[in-house]
Amino acid sequence: MLEVGCTSRVTSEGDLDIFVDRSMNGDDNVKDGDGAGVKEDPVQLSIFSHRFMGIAEQMGRTLQRTAISVNMKERLDFSCALFTAQGGLVANAPHIPVHLGAMQDAVRFQVEYWNAEGKEGIQQGDVFCSNHPHLAGGSHLPDITVITPVFHEGEIVFFVASRGHHSDIGGITPGSMPPNSKTLLEEGAAIVAFKLVRDGQFQEDGITQILLQPQTIPGNSGTRNLKDNLSDLRAQVAANQSGIRLLNELVSESGLDEVQAYMNFIQHNAELAVRSMLKDFAQTHGTRAHAVDYMDDGSPIHLTIDIDPQTGSATFDFTGTGPQMLGNQNAPPAITYSAVIYALRSLVGRDIPLNQGCLAPITFIIPRFSLLSPSNKSAVVGGNVTTSQRVVDVVLRAFKACAASQGCMNNLTFGDKTFGYYETIAGGAGAGPSWNGRDGVHTHCTNTRITDPEILERRYPVLLREFSLRKGSGGKGQFQGDDGVVREIEPLRPLVMSILSERRVFRPYGLNGGDDARCGRNLLVSKGGLTVNIGGKCSIELKIGDRLRIETPGGGGYGSLSHDIED
Repeated sequence: MLEVGCTSRVTSEGDLDIFVDRSMNGDDNVKDGDGAGVKEDPVQLSIFSHRFMGIAEQMGRTLQRTAISVNMKERLDFSCALFTAQGGLVANAPHIPVHLGAMQDAVRFQVEYWNAEGKEGIQQGDVFCSNHPHLAGGSHLPDITVITPVFHEGEIVFFVASRGHHSDIGGITPGSMPPNSKTLLEEGAAIVAFKLVRDGQFQEDGITQILLQPQTIPGNSGTRNLKDNLSDLRAQVAANQSGIRLLNELVSESGLDEVQAYMNFIQHNAELAVRSMLKDFAQTHGTRAHAVDYMDDGSPIHLTIDIDPQTGSATFDFTGTGPQMLGNQNAPPAITYSAVIYALRSLVGRDIPLNQGCLAPITFIIPRFSLLSPSNKSAVVGGNVTTSQRVVDVVLRAFKACAASQGCMNNLTFGDKTFGYYETIAGGAGAGPSWNGRDGVHTHCTNTRITDPEILERRYPVLLREFSLRKGSGGKGQFQGDDGVVREIEPLRPLVMSILSERRVFRPYGLNGGDDARCGRNLLVSKGGLTVNIGGKCSIELKIGDRLRIETPGGGGYGSLSHDIED
């Protein structure tokens, strides 16, 4: 028997579809099209949270299955997420943290750009792409964001987006992660706003022209992996389409107003969780927290946190951070937002999706033209992968949460005029008040895989000579910081190999009496047996018989060993 206000039909497959007239359900469910008036239910909140995350996860599975590059198909260097019609982050899959906090800026920029006076607006059948870190909410140029609007009865109701790291988009070195770039132009193709799909048609000629565009910088190249770029961009479009299909199914099942309402509830719930955590910290440790850490060139990252214990609001003040570099460790503000939103989500004890609500209680002060807010022509490719990790370390240190992890993604690229390859390399995780660290893991802002030896050697002209744990590199303590790794690669033909890394000078710190971990090292072992330390940032041509040996940092220890012995 059906409830009052419900109708049903039997489908051709024998299923029973039941339709509910929601106007019959009382005043608490009267809606005006944006979810207003829907009464929040804690059980439904949990269900919708997992439904939204599940949609983002399914987008990721589609992207992995349809991508062609090792970087996305094997290493999973991509992120997928759902957004409100205004571009606010609602939910994400557990992909790359440094992508996710910045993606909402990318979505919002496209909304403002295409709806501005004189622009053509956003139409059904459009898909946008961008990667510009200064102007369009990007992280660094290899990360291309593909954004698709979701329409319902002619109106935009959501956005879905996928951000994937393309292993080459041009620039002065293969792999598009040049360790010594000084301007954005040296790092590859920059896309502010481009309709990758227009009226349902993939714009291959247009995006090809952008990726192969000639550069005025001597030695700069267009993409060396055009076929992979095009295939992976199509995979990102397909991933978004799978998200749209699943969102439409959810809307058919629950109604648009209820879906939109629970998007708002989820963001509000995240805000309350962060406010509660901040209040608890203020009661235990006081209303002010401070931390500082240093990049390998000595540039400080200062953070002072002032908490209002009544409201749970906080100001994150980065005054005292060093000026922007003549190098590529500069990080646009979107990177800082990503690092902070990740750290806050990690500190919250509740099971909530990482979303825009986490930052609602936070006010940021980031000095202009500092390392964390550089000019719009500055090089930034390293800021996304090294400085972001250091910002996380600084935030967690201020909250006394845990010792430093390796603080770096150990970015390795190699290639020649015909291809570019990219990977991040694992290291040690820091210990905390009640746990040991972890050996050989990707930590914090990166959440990718390492390329399997079989895939690496089959797809590229290299031999993997060693891949092992770096014993003794973690910091000692009552709780042990764990070890980094050793990865040694030999080219089978002359290749340009580049390493962009940090924590080669300043050791990952221990906390509360725990020991610091060991720094990393990058070594060139020549065919004749000579070993040379090439430093943290270097691009060099290796000949047949040479080897590049990368030793990654460990994680810091927590707690004094003497305290442990006394007990």
